[in-house]
Amino acid sequence: MSHVLIGVGGGIAAYKVCSVIRHFTEAGHDVRVVPTRAALNFVGAATFEALSGNPVSTEVFDDVDEVAHVALGRKADLVVVAPATADLMARAVAGRADDLLTASLLTATCPVLFVPAMHTEMWQHPATTANVATLRERGVTVMTPANGRLTGADTGAGRMPEPTEIGLIGDLLLDRASALPYDLAGREVLVSAGGTREALDPVRYLGNHSSGKQGYALARAAAQRGAHVTLVAGATSDPGEPAGVDIVDIDSAVELEREMSRRARDADVVIMAAAVADFRPVDIAGSKIKKGAEGPAPIHLDTNPDILAGLVQSRAAGDIPRQTVIVGFAAETGDEDGGVLDHGRAKLRRKGCDLLVVNAVGDGKAFGTEDNAGWILTAEGNETALPFGSKTLMASRILDEVAAVVPHS
Repeated sequence: MSHVLIGVGGGIAAYKVCSVIRHFTEAGHDVRVVPTRAALNFVGAATFEALSGNPVSTEVFDDVDEVAHVALGRKADLVVVAPATADLMARAVAGRADDLLTASLLTATCPVLFVPAMHTEMWQHPATTANVATLRERGVTVMTPANGRLTGADTGAGRMPEPTEIGLIGDLLLDRASALPYDLAGREVLVSAGGTREALDPVRYLGNHSSGKQGYALARAAAQRGAHVTLVAGATSDPGEPAGVDIVDIDSAVELEREMSRRARDADVVIMAAAVADFRPVDIAGSKIKKGAEGPAPIHLDTNPDILAGLVQSRAAGDIPRQTVIVGFAAETGDEDGGVLDHGRAKLRRKGCDLLVVNAVGDGKAFGTEDNAGWILTAEGNETALPFGSKTLMASRILDEVAAVVPHS
């Protein structure tokens, strides 16, 4: 059991924090909620106490006998501040300790996660930009906010990410405190995710069991490490939209190839995590294929383009910048010709990419699961095991390898 301190700022998004609290309590963690005085204008203390199972305090003079303003921060394994308003971040940067939350932040030595939520003009103001940069320089993780509906009729950057995403990032920092360095700032990262669907008729298609969760985890983690991320997404099991990520929807392998080839021209990193169907029907029926007494008609298949190999070839031809890092994925099963790693090594040689992530699939592994494991292989012959854990954790380890080989500007 870990100790999670959830600080709540005074913003309309405070109601979302109720779901964040439940995420951590249902995972078995001990949760203490420390709202600011302003936060209690939006959600009452009774709600926070009922959800966390612990008393709620706001002032440094509450629970003086326990020295709460020191003890809470020291005891925490993770601090989540959500919503992190412009005022609250400014007070944290200045080292203020005029309420229980800011005092606790000064004593916390664990990972600290700020989740900004404010109007676009406030988020983009030079003062806020400088405060966010200072927090990141001090080792604090400041999430990239989402784009979307704000208070009233306004929309734009500054919307608080959804509770599920906050929970995923919090879980990641509990698993691995160093998971989200801000080391991809200014980089363009292009990620593909999910399975492709190859139409047979207007209602049927050929596809696979890919959920898209690993690709989404990579996009989410890259955005939180500072990259501008474009996610080209096929069929997924609704993993949610990562904050700060531009999503392009596709269906077929041909559509995926077109989008990846076009967008890779501006990318510093291309990650091909999508599960691309190897084949597509030669002919697509214009109406639903009917079941006949003579049985099903044969389906003739054509080979889909090899998108990963095509990207590597385009780079060699100069259509994609030579310094672009290309990462492939290999979902493999062992057979009489070799094990999972044997097939992965052979694929790396065939494709010519810089890094290849190898997963064992089948028997409930990888596809559709919340966890994953595997290896990351490099063109130089290095092999690194990726221990079993959440797909978000695996994404952070993959991005460590990516960040190490991206050329410095």
